Amino acid sequence: MRIGLITPDPGHPLLAGAAALLAPEHVVEALDPTPPGDAPVPVPRRPADVYLLKSGTPHAVGLARELERRGAAVVNSAAATALCQDRTEMAGLALRAGLPFAATRTVGALSAWASGTTLTAPVVVKSRRNRKGDLVARADDAAALRELARAWPREPVVVQEYAPNSGWDHKLWAIGDQVFAARRRSELSPGGQGPNVPLALDDLPAGWAGLVREVGAVFALDVYGVDIIDTGGGTPLIVDVNAFPGIRGLSGAPAALAALTLRRAPVRRP
Repeated sequence: MRIGLITPDPGHPLLAGAAALLAPEHVVEALDPTPPGDAPVPVPRRPADVYLLKSGTPHAVGLARELERRGAAVVNSAAATALCQDRTEMAGLALRAGLPFAATRTVGALSAWASGTTLTAPVVVKSRRNRKGDLVARADDAAALRELARAWPREPVVVQEYAPNSGWDHKLWAIGDQVFAARRRSELSPGGQGPNVPLALDDLPAGWAGLVREVGAVFALDVYGVDIIDTGGGTPLIVDVNAFPGIRGLSGAPAALAALTLRRAPVRRP
């Protein structure tokens, strides 16, 4: 079987670990979705059997769509990956499905919105496009909002009301049906973001692992992350969903990804 990795970084620990497990019996090849200049990304004349889409850039998603059109299986699909890159669409789908997702407003360019807004309560401001290095910040008052606007004037953003919490984010990841968990100091906390602290599933509040699997079903995702905060007494509030996150340093994650890859490959008939 031929397996493709759609990524500019095939050495990423999760991908490299899964590839090492698959390589003895299968051909694993990387496909860089980053085009030189404005040139289109070349599409293989003979696609692999299955691809792992570890990039959410427009070029990567476009490449995945073409590979799907040519009959290849892609994990996650191009459509599911693209949906998770747009926080407006993400929140809309989650709320329509009845998931406990943070209420999210789309306000357009940050500078234009900030200039006419008087905050009466803290808010979390996020880039509408979910990507590496995007804007995720808390603003408690108009002065803080204007400071953000000076740094990100043209950034299209969404706004969520700040939900009081312990200052810890719960990072939950799924690879197929297998769920992994960790907690981490929130990037919105005064001390800043800290390292992931792995958690056993038994240490999570009741129902949280099932909630993660429900998110996967709603968003049609196979490999994904769900950011949850505890708003009190184990009551979950989902604040983000990520397609194919890094899932670094968690025992069993590469093996789970290798097994999922083989399950998602189409059956080839003689």
